[in-house]
Amino acid sequence: MTTPQDDLLPGTRRALLHRIAVAQSQGRAPSLVAAVVRGGETVWTGARSSVEGQVPDADVQYRIGSITKTFTAVLVMRLRDEGLLDLVDPLEKHLPGTGAGEATIAELLAHTGGLAAESPAPWWERTPGSLRPELADVLGERPLLHPVGRRHHYSNPGYSVLGALVEEVRGAPWEDVLRREVLEPLGLERTSGQPQAPHAGGWAVHPWADVLLPEPAEDLGRMAPAGQLWSTAGDLARFAVFLAKGDDRVLSAASVAEMRTPAAPPEEADLAAGAAYGLGMQVQYRDGRMLVGHGGSLPGFLASLTIGVADDLAAVVLANCTSGPPVSAVAADLVRIVAEAEPRIPEPWRPLPEVDSSVLEFAGQWYWGTTPYALRLTVDGGVSLGPLTGIGRRSRFRANGDGTWTGLDGYFAGELLRAVRRPNGTVDHLDLGSFVFVRQPYEEGASVPGGVDPEGWRGIR
Repeated sequence: MTTPQDDLLPGTRRALLHRIAVAQSQGRAPSLVAAVVRGGETVWTGARSSVEGQVPDADVQYRIGSITKTFTAVLVMRLRDEGLLDLVDPLEKHLPGTGAGEATIAELLAHTGGLAAESPAPWWERTPGSLRPELADVLGERPLLHPVGRRHHYSNPGYSVLGALVEEVRGAPWEDVLRREVLEPLGLERTSGQPQAPHAGGWAVHPWADVLLPEPAEDLGRMAPAGQLWSTAGDLARFAVFLAKGDDRVLSAASVAEMRTPAAPPEEADLAAGAAYGLGMQVQYRDGRMLVGHGGSLPGFLASLTIGVADDLAAVVLANCTSGPPVSAVAADLVRIVAEAEPRIPEPWRPLPEVDSSVLEFAGQWYWGTTPYALRLTVDGGVSLGPLTGIGRRSRFRANGDGTWTGLDGYFAGELLRAVRRPNGTVDHLDLGSFVFVRQPYEEGASVPGGVDPEGWRGIR
């Protein structure tokens, strides 16, 4: 894979190399490989190794653990986009008899389905999947530990269930569907269910001595959709571009944005840490920026894929040890290093190619009560509404083609914005979910809820 390394400044490249060198050394990882993506291209790769002359590159496979869940979530979102299921459907509608059928598909994606964190003993990550040949063996006699939909409780069996759902709807094995619908369209030729040379071996590092123990690499069977995949820094860099921008051959930009949106109530500790979970993607607020992606681990391996969407940056970090380097923190640092050293240069301002004069009429200042708001036209043909100063309710709106707009985000998501006119055709006010916006605070003669005192504004004597 060719990477335009010169796209980053020498000082930035050195800072990136220093960060992974510290992580590999202090984390005592047999090897560690990383990649940085900017503007949809891999702009830096680096690696460190404990074996002189055997430094891995971005084409060496590592096991990626729970990053596999994001791939499974993409398959489920494809089924939704094709109309084969709805995220609010209970699992029972499409995969009956599991004992967890009251959980919705969205709840399983967001780990709010109430399922246990792990399958029954023996521990599935270090034992053959043949010990759990059926879904019932994965879920056990008591699949639900919590009320459905009430709390975020990370569940590996939940993603085994989602993989089974994909198989049921598609009528083909999970891995075959994944290869046909995601890996091949995105050109992820070095991502697979089984290791393909060159690949790293998985190791445990003794906590109190600099010695190693090889870890088993089990075929996870039914648990594969939760953590089976092997991949490379190069392939995951390409996958990160897809997760940031979408690809209509696989999933639209709108659908991957939906995956990145928090969908689960965070636990108290997560709330304090600025962490949340979307639909198959982890969300974290760190160093003043929103990061999305997923981490992964299996015996012998650690992995992280981290995307700073606003900075148009992503980082991948892979290591072949059971514990040691904090790969998610390292990936976040790689994003931060580039974002701070080489801030994203905004696109040039350009005027709109055309404007609807009937919409331009509404641009400018409006008042909700005494709070000044600004309505602005946006480049996509919609409008935005937000307070002129301070913190307040802000939303973007899409045009509906009939003179109304529907909220896209924020407090007014889904709410209808419309202009209410007087008999003579002039605008009396804007109505937004019963909120009235007028051109002057408590404008005389306007339809302000509760009316306006006839004596008007006054001072105090």
